[in-house]
Amino acid sequence: MNPITAPDTIAAIATGSVLAAIGVVRVSGPDTLAILDRVFRPQQGAPMSRRPDRKLVLGRLFDAEGAVLDVCLATVSRGPNSYTGEDTAELQCHGSPTVLRQALLSLFAAGARQAKAGEFTRRAFLNGRLDLTQAEAVIDLIDAETPRIAQNAAAQLDGAITRRTDTVYDGLTAICSHYHAVLDYPDEDIEPFALAQYRAVLAESAAELSRLLDTFRRGSLMKNGVACVLLGRPNAGKSSLLNALLGYDRAIVTELPGTTRDTIEEKAVVGGVLLRLTDTAGLRATDDPVERLGVERAQDAAHAASLALVLLDGSEPLGPEDDAVLSAAQSAEHVLILRTKADLPPAAWTRADAIPVSSRTGEGLAALEAAVAALYPPDEAVPAGQTLTNPRQADAVARALDYLRAAMDAMDEGVFPDAVLTEIEGALTALGELTGRVVREDITNGIFARFCVGK
Repeated sequence: MNPITAPDTIAAIATGSVLAAIGVVRVSGPDTLAILDRVFRPQQGAPMSRRPDRKLVLGRLFDAEGAVLDVCLATVSRGPNSYTGEDTAELQCHGSPTVLRQALLSLFAAGARQAKAGEFTRRAFLNGRLDLTQAEAVIDLIDAETPRIAQNAAAQLDGAITRRTDTVYDGLTAICSHYHAVLDYPDEDIEPFALAQYRAVLAESAAELSRLLDTFRRGSLMKNGVACVLLGRPNAGKSSLLNALLGYDRAIVTELPGTTRDTIEEKAVVGGVLLRLTDTAGLRATDDPVERLGVERAQDAAHAASLALVLLDGSEPLGPEDDAVLSAAQSAEHVLILRTKADLPPAAWTRADAIPVSSRTGEGLAALEAAVAALYPPDEAVPAGQTLTNPRQADAVARALDYLRAAMDAMDEGVFPDAVLTEIEGALTALGELTGRVVREDITNGIFARFCVGK
């Protein structure tokens, strides 16, 4: 992909489109300072083009017709020491969506154009301010739904993945450089190339990539959420529990069995773990074709779930329908048994593994959170930022690992060095795609398509 050789100047609203105390408009490009001087006038002193970097200045912002639009703050950051590597500016206005839209129109009239989704960060990548793993960490940080995800993304934005894979990349580059130096300059006093001396480097590089790849399954659950199904007979309290975990009434709750006919999916953080909750129809034999379809979907959800929450009505005797629920739950990787309606007089049954809960009073919800947290604990051995959460990154690491294993197999079979070096160079290409050393248009387009406008 060719870098931007003559970029224009872009502008966008960087904050949400709802009422807020402050709203931010961002500008980046070669004409940033001139455009800012046209729309913003400091209350005292020199124009912004003559102000030092990263200093907030109070002044008046003018609309496209020259009328005062807002009294706000402005700051500039000159390239290359800015987020995008270009001259940039921010206007920190009062957070009226109308004011922000008018500010943007004023910038357009002064010579800027509307930024595309992810264009600020894309320019940061093209100008060497971020690599691809850091660029992806930006959107992961914006989308983070738990503190654990945010911490991992923040460390990746700081270069945690890059630092880890650079060690492997540099070691493999040294092998290739030595081989080609001996091949291209046979008359020079260069240490003879012997593949055997690099066997340990390849083995450690493969082990390091394998350790990194092993974090992906946990990282995928951490980022995308654990598929969690709520199972129980009709009126066992599934929808009430869903509403309690979400903190609002998402599902209709009545005392009539069979109220839920279809699956309902929502996300909630339980015990620090992001759960993708699926509320299901009560499992029972029925002649109602609509309810029967709901039961079938509940069974399908149980097969697809990583975690099943089995709700047994603590105020009623257990029966064959409860046995069917427990049987359906066994297809999930993890199962937690809940004795619901703990605020009502209990029926005469006990299970040592059942957690008493009441969606009405909140009793037992803390115990449920603790149980979920125990099933999906953080890996304390993996530092923040070194957990792969991105399928593209995991695929690049997996391909690099395959190439290294093929290189070691070829070495063990005694093939010619150039065949081994071909596999090593394949690993380097895969690692280059991971960080952006090897740039492909389809990869970068896919990455930045996920971004919002203004970032």
